[in-house]
Amino acid sequence: MTQRTIVRRVRGMDTADGAGVKLKRVIGQPALDMLDPFLLLDEFRSDQAGDYIEGFPDHPHRGFETVTYMLAGRMQHGDNKGNRGDLGPGSVQWMTAGSGLIHSEMPQQEAGLMWGFQLWVNLPASDKMIAPRYQDIPPGDIPVVQPADGVTVRVVAGELAGATGPVSGIATQPVYLDIALDAGARFDLSLPEGHSAFAYVFDGTSATVAGGPLARSELAVLSKGDTVSFAADEAARVLLVAGRPLDEPVARYGPFVMNTPAQIHEAIADFRAGKF
Repeated sequence: MTQRTIVRRVRGMDTADGAGVKLKRVIGQPALDMLDPFLLLDEFRSDQAGDYIEGFPDHPHRGFETVTYMLAGRMQHGDNKGNRGDLGPGSVQWMTAGSGLIHSEMPQQEAGLMWGFQLWVNLPASDKMIAPRYQDIPPGDIPVVQPADGVTVRVVAGELAGATGPVSGIATQPVYLDIALDAGARFDLSLPEGHSAFAYVFDGTSATVAGGPLARSELAVLSKGDTVSFAADEAARVLLVAGRPLDEPVARYGPFVMNTPAQIHEAIADFRAGKF
């Protein structure tokens, strides 16, 4: 076994997106522009309606995937193809934008806690113009396993302790785990050796990941290897995400992620021409 270690720590940066939704941007900021194949990671968390109520009105995407994981609150998705979806606590939407669509993500509440993540995952060149598709996954479809004493894991994507996450058919072969650690818990997790991987502490004050301390709202970029260790002196929750790197050129302009500047210009022209 080759133990992964922490090669870099990054703290979430306070910012706003959409129509003014306040959030922490962890990947996709100056300290960590991307971690192939991951382009962006945002955590949104507030019980103040003014921080989230305006949501994310209609906006386009092409060339990548968005992953929304709700911990609390309700968000409704809609797009210009007529698709609709409601995301409640514990649910996941894995949206493959592919050749392009225009969608919105709007809060379905006027008070209370709104908490969750959005992750952007790049698509390989061969898949950037495929037809858009959705995997809307209710909480009950996400397996929950206990791989060690005091450890409970929701398996969104990948495999753990005999359970397979419901997300399927993704080119980057992702692992996406929500790991809850009781005080004093410890365990080791196997990962594909060549996958890029990160861990992010989102509840509790800290955890020990890959042998090093990791504070709340801090992300650890992990080295290559096939095993990563977790421990906690106090209860904590950690998001662990891994994916196969694409090792392809990235041309990026706002909601468009392609391989060349010419493809970006084409995406902008297609959007303006109403071809999405």
